[in-house]
Amino acid sequence: MSSSSNLSDEAWLSHVFEQYRRPLLGYAMHLMGDNDRAGDVVQDTFVRLCAQPRSQIEDRVRAWLYAVCRNRALDVLKKENRMKALDDNAPSPASGEADPQRAAEKREAADQADSLIDGLPARQQEVIRLKVESGLSYREISDLTGLSVSNVGYLLHTGLKSIRTRLATID
Repeated sequence: MSSSSNLSDEAWLSHVFEQYRRPLLGYAMHLMGDNDRAGDVVQDTFVRLCAQPRSQIEDRVRAWLYAVCRNRALDVLKKENRMKALDDNAPSPASGEADPQRAAEKREAADQADSLIDGLPARQQEVIRLKVESGLSYREISDLTGLSVSNVGYLLHTGLKSIRTRLATID
């Protein structure tokens, strides 16, 4: 984010918020299973970002945000004596798709992908979502989860292989 180093702190925070708000909401939603609680976790993540010295996190802001979001979500779930929300009945945001048939097909494909990922062990789900949905590198996922880089690679490989196998039986 070297081009943003010329921005004021307020402008930089605004830029970070705009860039990472939606991806963090999606990640938190998968962890929390509830839009409102996910929004609270992401809001708390950005509040904590505002309290951090920019110079200490600017070069690793994405990994920092995901780590804080994850830790906050796990704290909330632990407090509620829950390890994972199983029910995801939250309404999906409007797709903005002009063709309702195409929008329905996209939503169905996304639901199928979510269902396949949800059928995996929790660690595989987490690393796949961090890689595919959030675009984190193996190193960033490793730092975030405490797993080794090779273990992240193994979990991604076995999880995706399992999904491919399940997809082959669907067709």
